[in-house]
Amino acid sequence: MLCNTGQSTKMQSEIRYFNLTFHKQHKDKVLNSYFPYILRKSKSAQEENKTLKLYSLNRDHARRFGLDSWHWITFNHPATLDTLAMEAELKKMIIEDLERFVKRKDYYRRVGKAWKRGYLLYGPPGTGKSSLIAAMSNYLNFDIYDLELSAVHSNSELRRVLLSTGNRSILVVEDIDCSLELEDRQAQPTTVNVLKPLRPMQVTLSGLLNFLDGLWSSCGDERIIVFTTNHKDRLDPAVLRPGRMDVHIYMSYCTPCGFDTLAANYLGITDHPLIYEIKEIMQNVRVTPADVGEQLLKNEDPEIALKGLLQFLNAKLIEGCESQAS
Repeated sequence: MLCNTGQSTKMQSEIRYFNLTFHKQHKDKVLNSYFPYILRKSKSAQEENKTLKLYSLNRDHARRFGLDSWHWITFNHPATLDTLAMEAELKKMIIEDLERFVKRKDYYRRVGKAWKRGYLLYGPPGTGKSSLIAAMSNYLNFDIYDLELSAVHSNSELRRVLLSTGNRSILVVEDIDCSLELEDRQAQPTTVNVLKPLRPMQVTLSGLLNFLDGLWSSCGDERIIVFTTNHKDRLDPAVLRPGRMDVHIYMSYCTPCGFDTLAANYLGITDHPLIYEIKEIMQNVRVTPADVGEQLLKNEDPEIALKGLLQFLNAKLIEGCESQAS
């Protein structure tokens, strides 16, 4: 088997090619084994070297079909799954679920399901939902499409927008409970305010659900859909069921385990006498990882930073006790 490299006569500085010569007895091996191997390696190399992009909806062209609906910037967020302040078991579950998803193309096709995965991230503000999305993007090397539903004016427009997204990507709808009036259909009907003007066209719950698991959901491969909310209880149960949101991840207040990660990230320490005192108080007070990180940012000296955090936590603890007493 002999490979010769060469260049085309036109655009020699840009186009290169390989001339492969082999005996005809190796034809099956080359076509069925060698070429597929080369294509897999080429695709893998391209994915490793690609620049991640963050796409957002171009409101001026939101109603136009095609890539013009989106504009992008280079995505260079530093968050990784290692730096997230969350429980080790939860982090392990997320990693295993992501790795299992990207390896199951043939499995999804065999069982007749679209190759997509839905995640619901819920919890108080400041608990790291956006950071987790960035970490997932960096881990999988997937681009992010940040979809603001309030900028989409109809179900047909939503369909055009979603069809223009690329494969190997994460579609993000943040604060889904605030983006649309997705009320629980099982709840008691409320009185309509006739004085409130109605939008002539808007994305409906049924329209959104159709794109989550209807026919349009199969238009594309290796897609991840992420919804975030601070209030899971406000969402219609139809949005939450498996097949739409397959994995529900509660982003909690900072835990002792999460604090270990933050101390290592911000201060570069894994052991300090004040750490144990901080962990003990942290079990009795609600603070988000964002709150803790802000306190640790105030000083690079571990002793000073930890004392400041300890003072902050004690103040929160006293505040909580006073609220309960009143």
